[in-house]
Amino acid sequence: KGFILGGYTGSANVNTIETITFSTTGDGTDFGDLSAVSRSGSANVSSHAAVQNETGFPPAAIGLIAGANPTGNAAGMRTTIQYINIASSGDAVMFGDLTQGSYNGAGVGSSTRAVFGIGATGGTDITSGETISNAMEFSTFSTKGKATDFGDLGRINGSFSGASNSTIGLFAGGFHNASLPYVSYDFIDKITIASAGNATDHGDLTQARRGAGGVSNTTTAFYGGGYSSQAGALSNIIDSVAFASSGNATDFGDLTSARQYVAGASSSTRGVFAGGQQNVIDYITMSSAGNATDFGDLTANKLSAGSLSDKTSGVFPGGIENDTTIDVITIASTGNASDFGDLLYAGWNSATSASNSHGGLS
Repeated sequence: KGFILGGYTGSANVNTIETITFSTTGDGTDFGDLSAVSRSGSANVSSHAAVQNETGFPPAAIGLIAGANPTGNAAGMRTTIQYINIASSGDAVMFGDLTQGSYNGAGVGSSTRAVFGIGATGGTDITSGETISNAMEFSTFSTKGKATDFGDLGRINGSFSGASNSTIGLFAGGFHNASLPYVSYDFIDKITIASAGNATDHGDLTQARRGAGGVSNTTTAFYGGGYSSQAGALSNIIDSVAFASSGNATDFGDLTSARQYVAGASSSTRGVFAGGQQNVIDYITMSSAGNATDFGDLTANKLSAGSLSDKTSGVFPGGIENDTTIDVITIASTGNASDFGDLLYAGWNSATSASNSHGGLS
């Protein structure tokens, strides 16, 4: 393939990226956008080492962060997909683009594929009225580029939570605001990650809420915290739900404090819930129902940070307005988070994220 980047149309500079296939004639197709307009333009080919096969790509433990809204307004919706090497501290790198700018979504991942529930595609916040979507898109971890349509969630949804094992992805909770005030969901949507298609109903959470954190082992998904509009209160509830068969969630225990917009990370045995408009980090032993235990603190209060892990490290990108910080912890040992690196741009909402080596994968 060939790629044509930016240029001048005769009346304006552009930031478009188009691609052509050398083996067939035909027009260029849209690939995505540059981060800024460029008058001079440039071109490259997919066989060039710098495009797909730079040294170390793909890393064995890769995490993707999709979209965000760093400016806090509808014009600032990002399509960008960034990636990090979870096993090695460093800054995020460009991976590709969603087909539309978005934030307030969620992601799930197998060892080969990330699936993103898009979330909000317009508006500025849930109280004044976001435009939210039911769309899902997917990326293959080993191949940079633009995400592809996967199917639709069971309903338009924002601020929901993702967790998965190697085959099943579950998107839980969230909200809709077709008319204000918004209403929290208790629905759990199910997808088969390897097969594009619409989500199906899996069951319900024990309490309708948005902004929970999701973690998993190979058999069970866990959702902690959130906010229930029906109850009018923050939640400390931790739910557990089995991947193997459809059914409702059951109560597992409680977080150490009630909070919303929580991030999650897991090894095969331990699940960690981080932030949620706080700097608190809690952990659970997923094989034993019970309340969470204090783990340590993030470097700062985080809101809707990303949720990435490789069974050893938990990585929480974003979550702070006007800040690019990525935090990291060692899941097996308690303690405070440390600096991992930086995102490409500031983004308090980086929750639409997925990794290929988290605790839900064998």
